[in-house]
Amino acid sequence: MTRESAPATVDHEDEIPTDHPRYQDLVSRHRIEAGVKAGITHLQGMHAEGRGSAFDYLLGEETIRSADHAERVAAAELLLADHPVISVNGNVAALVPDEIVALAEAVDADLEVNLFNRTTERIDRIIAHLEAHGAGEVKGREATARIPGLEHDRGKVAADGIAAADVVVVPLEDGDRAEALRAMGKREIVIDLNPLSRSPRYATVPIVDNVMRAVPNMIEYVEALRDEPRETLEALVDEFDADATLADAERRIRTGGETASVDR
Repeated sequence: MTRESAPATVDHEDEIPTDHPRYQDLVSRHRIEAGVKAGITHLQGMHAEGRGSAFDYLLGEETIRSADHAERVAAAELLLADHPVISVNGNVAALVPDEIVALAEAVDADLEVNLFNRTTERIDRIIAHLEAHGAGEVKGREATARIPGLEHDRGKVAADGIAAADVVVVPLEDGDRAEALRAMGKREIVIDLNPLSRSPRYATVPIVDNVMRAVPNMIEYVEALRDEPRETLEALVDEFDADATLADAERRIRTGGETASVDR
């Protein structure tokens, strides 16, 4: 087996060579495939992962400086929030279960399962999967409230979860819901590798990065900022330029050039 190849059949991600130049991409593919087999991830999630992988390739498969700064600002947003909620779909549960649970614990946020292709069985499996990775209470089974303007199942939310949140983390692309949540007055942190999609363009804090890098980075920034005075956190949030962040990511994708310097 050469450095440029992976095993023909991978039963566990530990079998993927860690020195492979696209190791993280191979791991994400394996986790999505495993998620589909486990009934956590919908088959359409494989298409979404492939689309994201293409944008990540154009970004150089690294966290660019503007995304790193956005992750720092997102940490400040979560520390300032009164009722943060992290929305979890099948891809997020498959890709970053440990990390998403750790982020929720770090900022005392609720986890809520919210699905476009919603079934009781799938919600139960995702909640069980998150619990197996250390989550306490996970919302989503009871969806007695609705996001106004969304007629499909994505609009069904927990009354004491997303419906009551002031800050919502929306990992991965979901444009119509991002627009509807903004119309409700929610502050949104969106992780999306496509800077041209509606999701990050409606976000308070758009993070153009791979969720497998973004969530661990956010956890690190939460710990780094935890003891900072509220005024410092508010200044980070107030001075953040979402449009410049998206423009920087688009420039990187189009030109492959170095992105603008952002102070950490």
